[in-house]
Amino acid sequence: MKLYLDPGHGGSDPGAQGNGLKEKDINLDIALNIQSLLTTQYENVSVKMSRTSDITKSLVQRTNEANSWGADYYLSIHCNAFNGSAQGYEDYIHNALPNSSQTAKYRDILHAEITSVNQLQNRGKKKANFHVLRESTMPAFLSENGFIDNSHDAALMRDPSWRMKVAQGHVNGIARAFNLKRKIQDPGPSVLYRIIAGSFQSRDNAEERIATLNQNQIEAFISSVTVSGKRWYRVQAGAFTKRTNAEEHLATVKRIVPDAYIVQE
Repeated sequence: MKLYLDPGHGGSDPGAQGNGLKEKDINLDIALNIQSLLTTQYENVSVKMSRTSDITKSLVQRTNEANSWGADYYLSIHCNAFNGSAQGYEDYIHNALPNSSQTAKYRDILHAEITSVNQLQNRGKKKANFHVLRESTMPAFLSENGFIDNSHDAALMRDPSWRMKVAQGHVNGIARAFNLKRKIQDPGPSVLYRIIAGSFQSRDNAEERIATLNQNQIEAFISSVTVSGKRWYRVQAGAFTKRTNAEEHLATVKRIVPDAYIVQE
């Protein structure tokens, strides 16, 4: 199953704003969590993201990329804004599609899974003529995960554990909709070798490092860790269960980031 995962906005387009938050940041964090959960929990799933850092990308670029890649599903992650009084979750498929369509059936499954965990008022299943829903050639779904200018919803958005919970809801829906098979878990103690290509106290610096890696065809994402009460943004450029595979990839990463290293967890 090939999922095109699109965190809305980014770069010069912050999206909706409110309560000290920017939509582009919330969208990206939820989407990175979705990517990580899907690829670690399920077999035979490929995820291509429209962006893995704070870059500017047009709507046309996003749908063209998904179409040319031949994605099976287009998932667009967003947050809402109105006037501070509106709150809750809603999702969208294209308004030309009947409720009997395959896209609508997928939407019904995702809607049920997401609303069961997101702690938000359920505003319902909706339809619209949004570009990403209209111009994508595969079934497409857009979720609006709360109102960023509403104090209740924004308080949830600010919590990393809530963003992970929302991501898991999306993953649960995708897994059900596409009958994904869970990876068999090794009953013994598992060891993971992670390639760390930098650790920064500034998220902007971490995103710059990701942009450099992406330019060199190396996929990476940011994970945050707290050390001695301080938050660090760690750039991860791969994770392997075999150390030999990790060391091979580390050699590639070191050509771009000489001080990259392996963390065993």
